[in-house]
Amino acid sequence: MHKARGLPIAALAALPLPAAAQETTAASSSTSQTDAPMAVPAGYKQVWADEFDRLDAAKWRYDTSRNKAGWYNNELQYYAADRPENVRIEKGHLVIEAHKERLADRPDFGGQDYASGKLLGPAWTYGFIEVRAKLPCGRGIWPAIWMLGTDSSAGWPALGEIDIMEHVGWDPGRVHGTIHTRAYNHVAHTQRGANQMVPDACTAFHTYQLDWNADRILIGIDGRAFMRFDNDHKGDPATWPFDKPQYLILNVAVGGWGGQKGIDPAAFPARMDVDYVRVWQKR
Repeated sequence: MHKARGLPIAALAALPLPAAAQETTAASSSTSQTDAPMAVPAGYKQVWADEFDRLDAAKWRYDTSRNKAGWYNNELQYYAADRPENVRIEKGHLVIEAHKERLADRPDFGGQDYASGKLLGPAWTYGFIEVRAKLPCGRGIWPAIWMLGTDSSAGWPALGEIDIMEHVGWDPGRVHGTIHTRAYNHVAHTQRGANQMVPDACTAFHTYQLDWNADRILIGIDGRAFMRFDNDHKGDPATWPFDKPQYLILNVAVGGWGGQKGIDPAAFPARMDVDYVRVWQKR
């Protein structure tokens, strides 16, 4: 399988439209709802993992590219780099934590009242990806585990986006899985997605999973798929741009979709704990 290392920060800044796209309601499109067992396919081998015994700069990079200009989706956070208050390893977990604070001494400060963290990982084409995480709750908070295509020249949404997990704090326990393409995206209200209630998503760890091959995408939780998107095999990148590398992103945003009903000061600090990230591919 083709494998890449991810999109450069400069290319990220050039993207013309938002990623981890903002929806207008708490309900994802239901056109892709499914209910099926989900597991690492036979014949796959683990090709990459991070168990978070340390923060490995060879595996992850900070994304600070829009701090000065402001982030898409009406998000209100500043994404800090090399700041343990926002990104750190704690008891074998990656912690990404949002605070209500202004980092006005930073040279790329854009006036934000909140600080958080966003990490970019490697890229793959096809595979089974599993992230074990405990999510933050609280009105105004928007954690995500997602992927973007590495071809920045295509622009969003043509490059493709796979949202493995999104959770908006004003609708606690509802986890969304969504894809965006040129034909199917939230701007046109044609995105393909589904959602699943996980009542203890913010108090317990769960595995958020993606099974992606040349025929279809499955998104699930704890071994059960709840979203399916099929390749129509028309060879049209507008409907299936997912034959190219996508890189992994972990972040906790403030505002945007998560802030549609305001931001609760009591929500802070808001942290996403990640136990591990594991990736398998056909070998």
